[in-house]
Amino acid sequence: MASQPDGEQGSDVVDSQNPYASSSKWRHQESTKYARHEAHLQARGATASGTTGELANFLNSDRVEPEGEAHPTGNYQPIHLAAGNGQAAEEHAHMQEEVIDGREIVCGPLLNYRRMEGGYWYGSVLIVTKGGGKDVLHHPSLLLRRGGGQGQPVEIHGERLYSDVRNTFWAFDIRVPLEPTETRYEYEAPELRYSSSHKPRINTFFIPAVNESMRIMFYSCNGFSVGTDEEAWSGPALWNDVMRKHTARPIHVMVGGGDQIYNDGIRVHGPLRNWTDISNPRKRQEYPFPEKLRAECDEYYLQNYLRWYNTEPFSTANGQIAQINIWDDHDIIDGFGSYVHKFMQCDVFRGIGGIAHKYYMLFQHHLPPPASTYTSDFADNDVDGTQGIDPNQLIDTYVAPPKFDSQYIIGSKPGPYVAEHSVNIYTRLGARIALLGIDARTERTRHQVNYPETYDLIFQRARDELAAAARSGQPIKHLILLLGIPIAYPRLTWLENILRSPLIGPVKLLNRRFGLGGGFFNHFDGSVDLLDDLDDHYTAKTHKAERAQLVVELQKLSAEFSVRTTILGGDVHLAALGRFYSNPKLNVPVEEDSRYMVNVVSSAIVNKPPPQAVANLLARRNKIHHLNSKTDETLLDLFNKDPGESNKTANHNNCTMPSRNYALLTENSPVTVTNGHIAQMNGEMPSFEGADGHAHLHQGEVDAGTSHKAADDVRHGQLHDGSLDICFKVEIDQHDPTGQTEGYGLTVPLLTFRPRTEASSRPVSTATSQ
Repeated sequence: MASQPDGEQGSDVVDSQNPYASSSKWRHQESTKYARHEAHLQARGATASGTTGELANFLNSDRVEPEGEAHPTGNYQPIHLAAGNGQAAEEHAHMQEEVIDGREIVCGPLLNYRRMEGGYWYGSVLIVTKGGGKDVLHHPSLLLRRGGGQGQPVEIHGERLYSDVRNTFWAFDIRVPLEPTETRYEYEAPELRYSSSHKPRINTFFIPAVNESMRIMFYSCNGFSVGTDEEAWSGPALWNDVMRKHTARPIHVMVGGGDQIYNDGIRVHGPLRNWTDISNPRKRQEYPFPEKLRAECDEYYLQNYLRWYNTEPFSTANGQIAQINIWDDHDIIDGFGSYVHKFMQCDVFRGIGGIAHKYYMLFQHHLPPPASTYTSDFADNDVDGTQGIDPNQLIDTYVAPPKFDSQYIIGSKPGPYVAEHSVNIYTRLGARIALLGIDARTERTRHQVNYPETYDLIFQRARDELAAAARSGQPIKHLILLLGIPIAYPRLTWLENILRSPLIGPVKLLNRRFGLGGGFFNHFDGSVDLLDDLDDHYTAKTHKAERAQLVVELQKLSAEFSVRTTILGGDVHLAALGRFYSNPKLNVPVEEDSRYMVNVVSSAIVNKPPPQAVANLLARRNKIHHLNSKTDETLLDLFNKDPGESNKTANHNNCTMPSRNYALLTENSPVTVTNGHIAQMNGEMPSFEGADGHAHLHQGEVDAGTSHKAADDVRHGQLHDGSLDICFKVEIDQHDPTGQTEGYGLTVPLLTFRPRTEASSRPVSTATSQ
């Protein structure tokens, strides 16, 4: 690729010598040469105030893109497989000469966890082979055996989920018994050959003992935003740390909180480039999505998935640690669902929403996709938001009948822009932990995260499952709620108010007519570019009522079943620990407080974090908020120091960490084996009555950070009181490809709910903060 000069940021006029420079200060991810140029400029102090420029840059960063026809220079590595050039054509011609026999693995194996039921662990393995169509080229089998060569291997025949002339997707359902001790299993596909040399031919995985809960790893934002210098960030380095931790002490399940893959490049160096180059939002809205464009976009999503899920060390982790996933916008395209309603209904968004859902079902859930996806050519067959089956898409193609396992909670009606039903999850993570995952993208609009009917289905299912567990004599003690975005996080209402001000109207008009302030407005619906990111958050004004109702319903569930709820959410490229808790005036100790719920905000495991000034600004906004008269919320001062010898935050900032990270969650098992017998050990935690959210609320928060026992690899999860240890693993040095981390920990206690009368509580102010 020919080298092109880099330019500088901050002008509304694109430099004629550099068509790739950003046209607005609202963008912060640039090429390597531009970053070096910026390093010579005088930087503002990290704690200085008076501008929101860096905050806006960060929130807008996912839409950075080259403005010209070629790619930027430096170390920029787009997240896609190159196509349409001479090399690709040569490789394609070579492929045609190969014998395609259905035995070559082009992606996988990928291991998923589904559920525990009747004393068995259920999961699946996905393998993608080259070639296919209506006929089966080769029907593969998987050999599964207990680790250590114990017993004869079991042969598992593959189920064909989807097949076209390019690839065939095979799923292998696994069922293994839970045993008194942790068990290792091995599996292989002996009749298949790998197209890559780095994948292990024999993969292993671990399942917990029948009376133990799973060791959990949580991550999100597993990819790079468009324009990020991937080499400068050492690629997906933290997956090396995940595998080190897994080798030392097996991880039973890894939970993906959304953005497991970044597909945003489709509009920069993919088939939607011509669409996004249209300057008029109305013409962009009316752009058709015919079969030809659908096929090109389908190819882009497929190849991007194949490439990313084959990238080391993420690919090895996929084969050895079972996954549970929900999706978010980047699994489709940045901001999907949060643009204005009329634009979200356009043919292109409906089209790519369907294609993204297709490959999300296949790669991330090992389920058959819908028989076809939306095109404007077949739009007349659209009934009640669901398009009929397009026979053109079934030429030389096999699609298995629809199938959903019992852990799924399927929405009652299609989403407004993705014409499919939401896929929510309830599953047990071992003896005393359950996970409830909410699909917060399929039904999303700018004014709603999920339909009210979907919440009803989810909470009814949760109640049924928790009640059944209680009746069985093995109740759930910890409920993990999986969300795509944080719910206990600093508000940015002040910035929303500015961007929605009537003063913005004349600027929008000038932008539409003359292109003024181009980078300030997004490339989709012409709105202020930052608003879709703000509207994505539960703390946005548009989601305020829905958020409050969700938290209150969780509090009711916790009280009804005396189950401690812990929330997982990523998206924001920062590590933080939010907490909901009873207003201190109620004098409810945390051990009895059904309102005490922590929000583990872990993001990103791969993507670039925000500048230090952004994290520091958010920390300044860490005030005590009142969800209602009985519930307060704020972030915990978890980060007592920066990781290693780094300098990532200001001295005043101990609650937001702008460094790549992931999280580990482990139950401090209440059962221990002594002389072959199971003994129950209960510990008591002192209370901290009257403390507010800027102080420690219970013993498990004392010394939270690097010196806490939950942060220590040896002591993590080694108590026996039933509490939950949480540890953030934070990257020390972005330039270290081994991905070394430092741990920050705290412990969440069990809940022993005791109903309290109003007479036993002091009066509470009903004031609320914004």
